[in-house]
Amino acid sequence: MGNYKRFEDLEIWKEGMEICKDVYVLLKECNDFGLKDQMQRAAVSIPSNIAEGYERNGVKDRQRFMYIAKGSCGELRTQLYLAIFLKYFDSEQGNILISRVAKLSIMIYNYIQFLDKQ
Repeated sequence: MGNYKRFEDLEIWKEGMEICKDVYVLLKECNDFGLKDQMQRAAVSIPSNIAEGYERNGVKDRQRFMYIAKGSCGELRTQLYLAIFLKYFDSEQGNILISRVAKLSIMIYNYIQFLDKQ
């Protein structure tokens, strides 16, 4: 996990950004603007809260924002399941993204545990 000087160096932030970009691409043609907006907001929330938490002072404050990012992972996975059910995009693409978001959630939790040891 190491000592990073910037949030941009964190693997969880980098993967959060990649997922965010992929959500935007996946939903480019989606006309369900309500769900599209919610999914984009959840996706943006993940790396945004990782960055905000990293910039905070104190372990507990950092962890709080990491838990928010982790919660946004659950929110996004739920919305991806719904979008697959509604056939807004290819289910294979959606399931791959769900797996990536689930893995990121675990990575964030591991980072929270790492912060506990600081």
